[in-house]
Formats: sequence, structure tokens, C-alpha cells
Amino acid sequence: MQPRRLTDDILVSGQITPAVAALAAQGVRSIINNRPDGEEMSQPSIASIEQAAAEQGIAFVSIPFTSGRQTLEDVEAFARALDELERPLFVYCRSGMRSSSIWAMAEAGRRPVDEILAAAANAGYDLAPMRPVLEALAARG
Repeated sequence: MQPRRLTDDILVSGQITPAVAALAAQGVRSIINNRPDGEEMSQPSIASIEQAAAEQGIAFVSIPFTSGRQTLEDVEAFARALDELERPLFVYCRSGMRSSSIWAMAEAGRRPVDEILAAAANAGYDLAPMRPVLEALAARG
């Protein structure tokens, strides 16, 4: 797991293990999971990571969805989590792309679309094909 920085206080990565002590040592205060249980046989369970996070004093929120199938409710739940969780915040899924995408959708209307796309690109995620979706979400307010 190599975390990538979306913002000064939001990190994203692929699948993590219950060994979250390293995240705690880096100052991470909250974790959001975007990956459902059972996508791969060897994948750690959400419950095991949530328990490990609790043992380290890290808040944990799970907003799992299948890649490319997030709902508006998922995006709204993610936006609420962004507002409510203590930072630094660590977000994960299988590869980091799903988490970067939902972050971008939650940020649409909060920051300029160009800024969102640049932040994702700087973290190694090409979200340029999402521009129309982000612009539509931004227009909704």
C-alpha cells in the first residue's frame, strides 16, 4: 500500500490490511472504506480493518460500492463523511481509483472542477473522463 495525496489532509490508496498502526503513526485520524467485502478471496474484511482502526483510535466509516456503480446517496454519504471526520483522512478501495472518483464527485461544487482533476492527476489518477459528471454535479450546487 503506497498512499497518494489528494489534498494536504486526504490520502488515498488501494486495499489496506488490518495493520493500521503505521497509519496511526503517520497521524491519520479517520479512514473511509469504499470497497465491499468479498470482491477478492484474499481481501481483509471490513470488520477486521474497522476493529484495528478502533484499537488505534482511528475513526472508521464504510461506504462500500462496486466500482463504477456509486449512487448519488453514496456520494452524499461520502461528502458528509468529509465534513464530519477528523483529518488527516485516509480513503481506500481496491486500487484507489474508486475512492478518488467518489472524492471528486463529493468535491464537485465545493472546489473548481479543474482543481479536482489536477489534484487527482497529481495523485496518479486520471479522472478527466469524469469532467462532464463533475460539471453536472457542480451545477446542482
